Amino acid sequence: MMAPTHVVVGLALGAAVATVEPSLGTAAAVGGAVGGAAPDVDLFVGQHRRTLHAPALLFAPAALAAGFALVAPTPLSVAVAVGFLAAAVHSASDALGAGEELRPWERTNRDAVYCHAAGRWLRARYVVPYDGAPRDFLVTAAFAVPVVLVFPGSIRWLTLALVAGAGVYTALRKRLPKYFEPIVE
Repeated sequence: MMAPTHVVVGLALGAAVATVEPSLGTAAAVGGAVGGAAPDVDLFVGQHRRTLHAPALLFAPAALAAGFALVAPTPLSVAVAVGFLAAAVHSASDALGAGEELRPWERTNRDAVYCHAAGRWLRARYVVPYDGAPRDFLVTAAFAVPVVLVFPGSIRWLTLALVAGAGVYTALRKRLPKYFEPIVE
């Protein structure tokens, strides 16, 4: 799935917290956005979908952080808990998409995300056929709805900008590989 999808899903986790405790909503949204984006830092450091993606292991610190946030709910504890949960969801949900390749619709690499707990790559499930697929855009738009309904101001506008950016990426996705082939090779 594309980065805007992961960030919007993280924001939606923050919206769930905001409906229960509005005073912690902004912290939850920031944690969700950062956590939703964080695993993809391994695009630049390490091996993408392996170094910082941990589809099984990230749920343990997320549960610990959530327990701490329930006992001592502060903006920081809530941001950390939602951030870890968003990172875990990001890592796990990458298995629902395609493999890591320039043209994922060709399905030449079925390795979706590395599972450190199992010591192997999880296979691509193609529920979302590839990053930037129309179905990926629909996931982004669907998760944006609760965020836009719950949050006013900058979080709402950030979400709408992410949806707009996702729409542009979706429109251009199949044209992009020819520009990135020289860089990747």
